[in-house]
Amino acid sequence: MGLLIAMLVLLAWGGHLFYILMYIELSWLNPWLYVHILLQTWLFTGLFITGHDAMHGSITPVKWLNNGIGFFVTLMYAGMWYPTLVRQHRRHHRHPATAEDPDYCTTSQHFLVWWFTFMKAYLTIGQIVVMAVLFNIGLLFFSELQLLLLWVLPAIASTFQLFYFGTYLPHRQPHTDDMQPHNSRTQSKNHSWAMLSCYFFGYHSEHHESPRTPWWKLYQLKE
Repeated sequence: MGLLIAMLVLLAWGGHLFYILMYIELSWLNPWLYVHILLQTWLFTGLFITGHDAMHGSITPVKWLNNGIGFFVTLMYAGMWYPTLVRQHRRHHRHPATAEDPDYCTTSQHFLVWWFTFMKAYLTIGQIVVMAVLFNIGLLFFSELQLLLLWVLPAIASTFQLFYFGTYLPHRQPHTDDMQPHNSRTQSKNHSWAMLSCYFFGYHSEHHESPRTPWWKLYQLKE
């Protein structure tokens, strides 16, 4: 089931991206343009969440296949290097919301400052090169404006969605007693909103309690 869901997310992301690049009219008066940008943002978020499940070995017990999917989807998400992501994410789970956590900002709790330090921790020269290569390949088939509005913008917007619901809300201060032992809070139970907002990832205390539970089963832990 994990493998099937990962493939469905990947196909939805790629299929929708192809569709909007081929058929959506780039007019500021076209309301469907904004709908599709929002939908592609959500699908980009799902792409990274799939990579996150791979980091926990939750897609398939076949290790090479699990890691292969994780490598591919994180590369497609933003040219990210999967082995580095795995190392950093393990540190996050060992030391959540502490100075040893690469996802945590010790200097400021301001949303934009924290987001910037969060992004800087994962941005590499290799990532920039990969994205530049993919962008230039895209220019062989589509206009620069198409790529910026329908591919680059949703990818960047999804980082705010992932950060807000998956890092900032769960781990920001104050760290209260009920957030222990993972310095993590969780969304109130509303499965529709949890799915729409960040693929149940707002159920974050549940994720820290059971890291190998895939995103599509987190609502069961909430129950």
